[in-house]
Amino acid sequence: MRLGLWLGLLVWGLGSSDQAAEAMADCQPGTTAWVWTAPLIPRPGQTLVVIAVALDGPLDTVLMTDPQGHTEPLQTRSGGGPPWSLQGRVLHPTAGLYRFAAIGNGQTLACTTLELGQGIGDRGSGRWDEATEAFFAAWIEHLFDAPPDESLSLDSLTPILQDARRNLLFNYLGLDEDRSLRAEPDCADLPYYLRAYFAWKLGLPISYRSCNRGTARNPPSCQAPIIETRFVGTRASVTSFREAIRRLMDTVQSGNGRTALADEATDLYPLALERASLWPGTVYADPYGHTLILVKWLPGDGKIPGRLFAVDAQPDNSVTRKRFWEGNFLFTETPSAGPGFKAFRPLVQSSGGWRPLTNAELIRQRVRPFSLEQAYLEPDQFYPRVERLINPFGLDPASAYESVLAALIEQIETRVQSVENGARYLRQHPGAVIPMPSGPAIFETTGPWEDYSTPSRDLRLLIALKVVEGLAERIRRYPELYVLDGEDPDKAAAQVERLHEQALDRHGITYTRSDGSPWRLSLRELYARRASLEMAYNPNDCPEIRWGAEPGSTEAATCRRRAPGEQRARMEQYRLWFRTTTRPPR
Repeated sequence: MRLGLWLGLLVWGLGSSDQAAEAMADCQPGTTAWVWTAPLIPRPGQTLVVIAVALDGPLDTVLMTDPQGHTEPLQTRSGGGPPWSLQGRVLHPTAGLYRFAAIGNGQTLACTTLELGQGIGDRGSGRWDEATEAFFAAWIEHLFDAPPDESLSLDSLTPILQDARRNLLFNYLGLDEDRSLRAEPDCADLPYYLRAYFAWKLGLPISYRSCNRGTARNPPSCQAPIIETRFVGTRASVTSFREAIRRLMDTVQSGNGRTALADEATDLYPLALERASLWPGTVYADPYGHTLILVKWLPGDGKIPGRLFAVDAQPDNSVTRKRFWEGNFLFTETPSAGPGFKAFRPLVQSSGGWRPLTNAELIRQRVRPFSLEQAYLEPDQFYPRVERLINPFGLDPASAYESVLAALIEQIETRVQSVENGARYLRQHPGAVIPMPSGPAIFETTGPWEDYSTPSRDLRLLIALKVVEGLAERIRRYPELYVLDGEDPDKAAAQVERLHEQALDRHGITYTRSDGSPWRLSLRELYARRASLEMAYNPNDCPEIRWGAEPGSTEAATCRRRAPGEQRARMEQYRLWFRTTTRPPR
């Protein structure tokens, strides 16, 4: 276990007893499966977390042998795959030697032992190798796990990391390090924050770069990597983590994710559009600067629609789980960005210290190799490819409509909170006017405008409204994407049009007006207000205006605040961007 066999397995100190030596002899890590336990310093009576991860297929169970020699399967929760995982807990472990074996296809695929009460455990190889990346993916999946129909939306990342049931690394270092930690990354920071947090707990190095934002003709370019090694080989304090994460968050921005796909001087590299490559923890960088992180796959079976979930953060630091669809994951061919699914470049140690892997080295990887596949796809090819991964057996038109409709409603409901956040800020700052940037900077800036305006969100919402409304036409144009069972595409499309007409009145949202009263808007009303939503992103406007209320109407009668005239005049100039749902070049 100490001679390089670890391969990412977190193996614990066993003491020097004959019993421990005997147990070690027949308990070895696997080559494509590993077992991990937490916390770093296991103690009798303290809950022990056990997680097994595998690359080649689902695991059946984790067998636990306790100090008395009794063997039984742990009660576990499973994660999808790859990587596949099982996570369980030993609630009141006693002192002595434990053995945990990951079982798949009736065979022991990986095993580890630990002895409670015998000092600190082994944190592992300290490298971003195959096993470490698999554990990172499993940790991300469990961190954001929730029933598929349950909304997962939080004010920040803090409550997720402070939830010991979700966060398998909660108080992992035994320093009570998570109690006082405030985790408030925004959109671009979120994937880096999670990567750095994981590295802090497991004693790993991290790398990031200072990048520009690119131009209308060129994607962002980056400087030499900043290699952070303060976590390596030590139990770094929360103060040390705060210092490191502050420097990181002051450096990275949306340009880091939008670098050209073939560029080598990057933090992230592009992946093939294959289920085996798109693990939880994968970053999705859209062409306009928004980033999401994959957290869960629920493949469809031909009857129940599959779902691919991701999380993102907003400028106000809120974190929300979302499903993959065209309204959330924007993709387009543009010379100003390299969009798509990407992974962090692993770091390797050489004579000159730590360095990121090159593209050539990544191509030779067995797992998740470098691929330029996404560079050659148009949107009409990209979305069907990913949809096939989510629903490998296809979807009937009605199920396809219900799936995109549910995603649209989620998107609108999330906007309700964003508008309310802006209204609350101005209630707390009477008489304040949030300065509005000029030109394309309305989409990328800092300060209260970034925190409380919604131009990017509203652009995506207008795209989402088009996608749902246009599904029937898509069925007519691309019938091969759907399970029609011999039905005429025109007939199937007409059925979807009927479903859409019914949904317009059945679905809607409720927002809070300026006087605190609720106001309900049907989906039909929101569609009718698309022109108004082209100028609804300014937080200086009252909530009524931001939801498209007609001035002078009963709905708008409670409005008490309007954006300054010069801001509204500039919004009128920018209106074409929203009408054509085309974000302007920088």
